[in-house]
Amino acid sequence: MSAHTENDITINAPLDLVWNMTNDLENWPRLFSEYAAVEVLSREGESTTFRLTMHPDENGTVWSWVSERTTDRPELTVRARRVEPGPFQYMDIRWEYEEMPDGTRMRWIQDFAMRPEAPVDDAGMTEHINRNSKIQMELIRDKIEQRANARVGA
Repeated sequence: MSAHTENDITINAPLDLVWNMTNDLENWPRLFSEYAAVEVLSREGESTTFRLTMHPDENGTVWSWVSERTTDRPELTVRARRVEPGPFQYMDIRWEYEEMPDGTRMRWIQDFAMRPEAPVDDAGMTEHINRNSKIQMELIRDKIEQRANARVGA
């Protein structure tokens, strides 16, 4: 089995600002509400290997894993995968950016499969990712639009 999610949002801000803010890994704990820390482990060209640590969940569990992320600015895409998949058999993520008349469209595409012993199955994780992506994308949109508006007013 495998699962697939697609979520997108349009951010009323220039493409360069959206790209720069969403690909500044060290600032992800200020951009996303779910991440407590990012530790960059290595950088090679456009690829970065890093550890993400989440805030404790409702049971007090702190989830952490290593991912690899490769940016392709000319193609306006980012490919990421979990190096330490944890409860996932695999997790591949593609970010796409597109300039739109009213700003920048950001799209997250996730393909994954859960391990049989994981606390949730593919359907449950699909529901969680779709619900959480909407929350995180709206937070990111609001923060980027706030920065864009501050620049216009400066």
